Order: sequence, then structure tokens, then C-alpha cells
Amino acid sequence: MTETDQYLEHRRLLFATAYRMLGSVADAEDVLQDAWLQWDKADRAAVRNPRAYLVRTVTNLSLNRLTSAHATRERYVGPWLPEPLLTAPDAPAEETEMADTVSTAMLVVLETLSPVERAVFVLREVFGYSHAEIARILDRPEPTVRQTAHRARDHVRSRRPRFDADDTRRAELTTRFIDACEGGDLNALMELLAPDVTCWSDGGGKVTAARRPLDGPDHVARWILGVLAKPQSAGVRMRPAVLNGELGIVYVIGGTPVGALTFDLADGRMRNVRIQVNPDKLSGLREPPAAPR
Repeated sequence: MTETDQYLEHRRLLFATAYRMLGSVADAEDVLQDAWLQWDKADRAAVRNPRAYLVRTVTNLSLNRLTSAHATRERYVGPWLPEPLLTAPDAPAEETEMADTVSTAMLVVLETLSPVERAVFVLREVFGYSHAEIARILDRPEPTVRQTAHRARDHVRSRRPRFDADDTRRAELTTRFIDACEGGDLNALMELLAPDVTCWSDGGGKVTAARRPLDGPDHVARWILGVLAKPQSAGVRMRPAVLNGELGIVYVIGGTPVGALTFDLADGRMRNVRIQVNPDKLSGLREPPAAPR
């Protein structure tokens, strides 16, 4: 097996690790490119376990990038949301089991962890690494890793409420939401939203988006229909798509993705609506880039 074959064998795992660490498709791909360069230059005689070496490399590269990203996100224009990622509805069983850990809701919660807490949580809770293995990956004492894992797990549990997992109802809501938006039907749209709905939109200061979260069915519905009625929204079409393991909506113009909507399902209605329209954060809605040659 060549060096490239060994890398490609683990690429799916490496991307999954980096994306959960960073919440960014573009950053995750950059990390994988950097990891490939390090792997290409590595002394093969000193690498006993390619998978462990690559996971350690990707984790630490992601950790470095995440640390610097925190300062950048403090200056971000408007709400920051993770980059949406198209996920296959017929994904392998092991990926389906981990779909909850890549949902937009989970990525938003992970953003509230410190970089080290996020790394430990992802390695421990998502991929099942032992505390000893994580200690070696992060070059930290095992007792410290145990404490960090416990703190991160409690933090995530306390901040992430449980929502409905009714796929049939989610599909019905998605269809009705698209119909209401395309028909400009305010009342029909409001009926789909929970009484305590909140909507976040991430435009990064580059396209139309609300600078603050919007609360309440009336406010949220009127804002969504108002944006769709603007001249720059002419030609927008909406289609259902599996985003981050859950059914959501992709906005397209002439076949090009221009936005994505995900939501949580609570008591049969849409709550925590998240709309990503920052053009720099839509690469995950396109075909994945080719593997390095």
C-alpha cells in the first residue's frame, strides 16, 4: 500500500474529526491538506500506526486553527453559524449512528467549549478514544484529560436540550415550509413555527442577514418572506436536502447553492431555525473536492 493509499484509507475519518472540531468545511479541507503534506514528508520507519499518526496530526492542526479562529469569531459580523454539510441519506451505519454529533445544533453547542475541551469531547464522545489515547494525541497528562472530558460532557449535556426525532413530521414540515415561502403565505408559514421560535441568519456581513436573532413566529415569518421578496432573491428555488444528518433546505439560483436552512423539531413545529447565507461558508453544499494526488 502506497503512502497515498494509506492516507486515503483514513480520509473520511480525518475529515469527520476536523469538521466536528472546526464547524467549517473549508477549514477542515485546509487541515487535511496540511496533514497530507506532513504525512508525505514523514519518516515511514518511525510511523508504526498510520491511523494514529494521521488522527494526531489532524487533531493538533485543528486545535491550532480553532484557537486562532476564536479571536476572529469575536469580531464576526452578526451571528456565527457553522458551515452546512450535505450528508448522504444512505450513509454507512456507523455514520448514521454519529449523525447526531454532526447536527447543526450540536456544532453550535461545541462552539461554546474551549478548543481543548472540544478536541477531547470529539475524540472521546464521538470516536470513542480512551483517555490514555487522547492524552498521547494531545500530549497532556491522562488525569487532566479525564477532568477535561468530564467537564466538556457536562457542559454539552446542560446546553443541549432534546428535540423530536420524527423524520416523517420533519419531512412534512419541510415540504409545507417550502410551499408557504414560494407562495408568500404568511399565515401558513407562522403555523409551522413554534411559539418560542428563534431564527439566526449568518451572512458574515456580505449578504442580507439579520444582525441579531429574531424571536417569535410573526417576526421570523415576516423577515423570511421579506428577504425572499427582495430583488436580489429573484430566481431563488428551495429544495429539501439532508444537511448535517437531518432533513433541511438548500436555496439555489440556477443550480448554484446560495443558502441553507436547518431547524430543530419540537412538539411538531420548527424551533431554532438557522439560515446560512454567507457565500464563504457554502462549500459543503457542493460536490466534495478531489483527494490530493
